Amino acid sequence: MKVLVTGGAGYIGAVVVSQLAAAGHDVLVYDNLSKGHRESLPPAVSLVVGDVGDRPILAAAFAQHRPEAVLHFAAWIEAGESMQEPAKFFRNNTANALTLLETMLAHNVHRFVFSSTAALYGDPERIPIRESDKLQPTNPYGESKLMVEQMLAWFHRIHGLSTASLRYFNAAGATATLGEHHQPETHLIPIILQVAAGQRSHISIFGDDYDTPDGSCVRDYIHVSDLASAHLLALAALEESPQPTHLIYNLGNGQGFSVRQVIECARRVTGHPIPAKVEPRRPGDPATLVASSAKIRAELHWQPQFPDLEEIIRSAWLHLQR
Repeated sequence: MKVLVTGGAGYIGAVVVSQLAAAGHDVLVYDNLSKGHRESLPPAVSLVVGDVGDRPILAAAFAQHRPEAVLHFAAWIEAGESMQEPAKFFRNNTANALTLLETMLAHNVHRFVFSSTAALYGDPERIPIRESDKLQPTNPYGESKLMVEQMLAWFHRIHGLSTASLRYFNAAGATATLGEHHQPETHLIPIILQVAAGQRSHISIFGDDYDTPDGSCVRDYIHVSDLASAHLLALAALEESPQPTHLIYNLGNGQGFSVRQVIECARRVTGHPIPAKVEPRRPGDPATLVASSAKIRAELHWQPQFPDLEEIIRSAWLHLQR
C-alpha cells in the first residue's frame, strides 16, 4: 500500500516507517524535522520536509505520492509544556490535524491511523483503563488529542473515513538501530539512562506523595517495536474492512511501574547508582495510568514481544552506548 506518514522521522514514527518499509509498503515521510531526524529513515524511503499546517506543501506531497492511507504522528507531546503554552498544542496538534484531514478528503484518501494518547483519560476512575472509560484530560496536550479523536468520529460518520486511534501509554526502549533522541530529553527512561551514562547528575522524581504504593507516579511502559507493530495491524484492519470503520485501541502492557521502580530497574541494568532527587509535583500529572489492551489483542491479535520492563530498559541502554 502507498502510505504517507507525518512525523515519520521522529522516535515512534521512524520505527513504524521501518516496519512499513520492511513489510513492502511504499512509504513517503512528511516531517518538518523540528524533532525528527533524517538519518532515522531507511534509505529507500522518501522524505518531504514540511509542516502539516502548510497546506500547499502538504497538498503537493499528496499529489506526488497519491497515498492510499495516512499515519499521523506529527504533534507536540510534552504534557508539562502544554500547561505553560496551551495555544502551541491546540494549533499544532488539533488545527493542523484538521488541515491534514481536509487535504486527505480533497485527494480521496479515506484511511487514517492516528497517534493518540493515554492522556485522554486524565485521572482514571478505574485501573486498568478500558477504551470505553471516561475521557477527562488533565492537560492541554491530552485535550488537543481528544479534539482530534472527536473530529475523526464525525469525519467517519459524515465522510466515510476509516480511522484507527491508538492510545499510547508510555513508549520506551529502542530497536537495533533506532532510539529516543529528543532535545531536550523529557522522557523518564532516557533521562535515567543519561544519569547512568554520566550526562546528568541525578534523576528528578516529580512528587512522592501520590496515592500509589511508593508515592511516585505509576505508568505502563510499552516497547516502541510493539507499539509499531500495532500500527501495521491497524492499517491492515482498515484496508481489509469492507465498510468504513472507526477503531479505538489502548496500547500498553497492562502492568504499572512507579518512577522509583523504574529507577531501581535501571540501576540493575546499568550497574550505576543513579542518584535521585524528589521535586515538587508537575501540574497535570495523573497518579496512575495503566492500560487494558484486551480489545486490540482480541480483535487484531496484537501480542507484545517485549513486555518485560528490564528488557525495555536494556534495549534503550544498549542504544545509548552505541
